[in-house]
Amino acid sequence: MVLFKKAADLSNWLETQRKNKRRVGFVPTMGALHAGHLSLIDSSKKENDITVASIFVNPTQFNDPKDFEKYPVTIEKDLDLLEKAGCNVLFLPSVKEIYPKGTISQKEYDLGFLETVLEGKYRPGHFQGVCMVVERLLNIVAPHNLYLGQKDYQQCMVITRLTELMGQPIRVNICPTLRESGGLAMSSRNMRLSEEERKTASTIYKCLSLAKEKLKPGNIAAIKKEMKTMLEKAGFKTDYAEIADARTLELINEWDGKRKLVGLIAAFLNEVRLIDNMMLN
Repeated sequence: MVLFKKAADLSNWLETQRKNKRRVGFVPTMGALHAGHLSLIDSSKKENDITVASIFVNPTQFNDPKDFEKYPVTIEKDLDLLEKAGCNVLFLPSVKEIYPKGTISQKEYDLGFLETVLEGKYRPGHFQGVCMVVERLLNIVAPHNLYLGQKDYQQCMVITRLTELMGQPIRVNICPTLRESGGLAMSSRNMRLSEEERKTASTIYKCLSLAKEKLKPGNIAAIKKEMKTMLEKAGFKTDYAEIADARTLELINEWDGKRKLVGLIAAFLNEVRLIDNMMLN
């Protein structure tokens, strides 16, 4: 695996690969890698000649500075996992390398409705920060294919929108969420949970499974209420437990039996904020 810390060095190296007609797949991460990330590497390797991963904990997407400080950093372990997974290139930049002009955004990304609902509502400015870093990374790597995990459902929609705004011919591949044995979605934040908290955290998966099971045409507000109650009884502080149109993220209370729906949850278990989602039909 080749390691790059400078954007210009990586861009030049990849330019040579593209001239030789080699297809490039890209997996952006914030490190603290787990099997979910490695499944994205695997998907990229099947469809591209070169797989590039990046590890960069992006300061502009954290609304809470404490959350940024506590984000797990496991770089030695990450290098080992990427090497074993057969990743070809790792980009490991500094904040100055990603943001040479500083972290104050020079532009506003037009994300429309996506920025007003769910994560957009509860983490104002978060998606602007995501777009800032992803645009910079995509300009450096210029991949043919980008690989994202479905666990960050709304973020996948935002990044797809960003590629449209950029006018880049990048194919966005959204890969299934990998789960731990109790159903908890794999996440770097899970490292901050105790054994007991991990067991409790599987309630999120149970809530989404319940929504899938109970879904039927008509008013679905009661299902949402039941999800929220279940989370609160388990000790969560809930930001949202919602059902939305899977294509637009419009929140749904009345279902016609036809629209594709997704269940989405964000909730705090003590200090740790967990998110998950599930396609319901």
